[in-house]
Amino acid sequence: MIRTGEMTIARLKELYASGEATPEGIVREIVRRAEADREMNIWITPPSEDMIRPYLERLRRLDPNASPLWGIPFAIKDNIDMAGVPTTAACPQYAYTPDEHAAVVQRLIDAGAIPVGKTNLDQFATGLVGTRSPYGETRNALRPELISGGSSSGSAAAVARGQAAFALGTDTAGSGRVPAALHGLVGYKPSLGAWSVRGVVPACASLDCVTVFARSAEDALLVDSVARGEDGRDPWSRRLPEPSVRMPNRILLPEETPSFYGPFAGGYAKAWKAAAERIAALGLPVRYVSVGLFEEAAALLYEGPWVAERWAALGDFVESSPGAVFPVTERVLRSAVTSGYDAASVFRARHRLQALKLEARKLLEDAVLVLPTCGGTWTREQVRENPIASNREMGRYTNHCNLLDLCAVALPAGEAEADTPFGITAFAAFDREDLIRGFAQAWTGERLEGIARAGGTADGRQVEPPAAGGGKTTQVAVCGLHMRGFPLEKQMRECGAVFVKEAATAPKYKLVKLPTTPAKPGLIKRNGPGASIRVEIWEMPVSSFGGFAASIPAPLGIGKVELEDGTEVPGFVCEAYAEAGAEDISASGGWRRAVQA
Repeated sequence: MIRTGEMTIARLKELYASGEATPEGIVREIVRRAEADREMNIWITPPSEDMIRPYLERLRRLDPNASPLWGIPFAIKDNIDMAGVPTTAACPQYAYTPDEHAAVVQRLIDAGAIPVGKTNLDQFATGLVGTRSPYGETRNALRPELISGGSSSGSAAAVARGQAAFALGTDTAGSGRVPAALHGLVGYKPSLGAWSVRGVVPACASLDCVTVFARSAEDALLVDSVARGEDGRDPWSRRLPEPSVRMPNRILLPEETPSFYGPFAGGYAKAWKAAAERIAALGLPVRYVSVGLFEEAAALLYEGPWVAERWAALGDFVESSPGAVFPVTERVLRSAVTSGYDAASVFRARHRLQALKLEARKLLEDAVLVLPTCGGTWTREQVRENPIASNREMGRYTNHCNLLDLCAVALPAGEAEADTPFGITAFAAFDREDLIRGFAQAWTGERLEGIARAGGTADGRQVEPPAAGGGKTTQVAVCGLHMRGFPLEKQMRECGAVFVKEAATAPKYKLVKLPTTPAKPGLIKRNGPGASIRVEIWEMPVSSFGGFAASIPAPLGIGKVELEDGTEVPGFVCEAYAEAGAEDISASGGWRRAVQA
């Protein structure tokens, strides 16, 4: 059976292709491992064959070649909704059972991934230590006496113990990065709004972000390519460019020697020194800068009025449910009302933060900042003795990130001592995820351009599609084989197109399945009422658009597609004569669901 360290997306795909493993067999092994590790408190809803069976049966209806995550098991932090399974946020009295998946979970399932269970966390995602849960302290997967990191403790431990190929976490103050560092994993934190947070229990809604833990940057970016995209039902979602891979012009390191803490502080200091020397050897310009602005921003999260945003989300529940909240969690939440913050203090802090954002953006222009992910770790006993101060230290190098609207990737960087991983994090501006990907490629030696789904140069320094046509682009609505994960997606990429968002047509269309080989859909506008059909919106250089449109075979072509918001964009349409003899699949709501039915 597959070894713990081999539970990766790439390895599972190899095993499935060769016939050496099946998704059913992998799931049975995951259930066995979860049961054997029960005392590690990784899971709130643990893997079970009964719960997972519908997702295994669904795989029979999916084409593995058109489903980039076919048969890949993943874990879900238990503040993210999975339909039909309780969401607890690590508080039993708060639990509810959602009718639908969180947006990112649905996208992963649509791509063939298998959800295997809900993982433990610091209650209400308030903590960076992994000990603040009534479901038990999550043990570190490598050294059980140490903390696992939080709040996404169970998600990181599940990947590290080979109970999932990847796992979803959330990150408001560092929860998608600290557990990665303490388990020797990659933790990818996209820009705010790049992944939908619909179906996620809010901690600080304006700062919350869904993240992924994986054993490699390649796996993390493959998950990102599926999960990413604007969500019209999520008020925090925003349209961002799909990142490519670009090497930064320079790497910024702190001119001040980082502070290290905990029982392994000396080992952490040595590991940081070795990492800084390795960074200098990458061949990129290195500049040493003061990180005072990042420290000031970090202090605003828990020592400023932002803690009131947590109280705004959860205060009513805390007040109405005496004794339901973990004591240290309630202490943190109540600090919002005991600290005396008023409306004026909120605006003063926001104005100061805006100035810090400007400073950070100037500093990070075409650059990445690299810091230790965390400056140490603790035993679980030490955290119990001093829960507030130890937790504060764990966020020393992470808390600034979302407040300053940065993206980040946490990467393994050796060990502080045996079985005690050390990690670094690369930060960039929200619209420069290409730079943290370029750094990750240089650091890990992995080739990530193809994962980011863009063309590239041989040296990997710039792989964005050229800004053809003088930078002019046009949107294109696609509804079939040119969508992400389908065989003709490559034609979109070859034309320099990038995915923008998922959308739906106005309820005026009929979708038919044309009797062609391979089968393809035809989108026909009706004179009267019709169906709303799911489409994808892409951005294509105008210099490529004419040739692309000319290559489309009849009865398909490019016309104007009316979207549900009333706007019209160029997109795939079908001539009405093709309706005769074609199967009406409008009820499916879109081609992706039609082929999965």
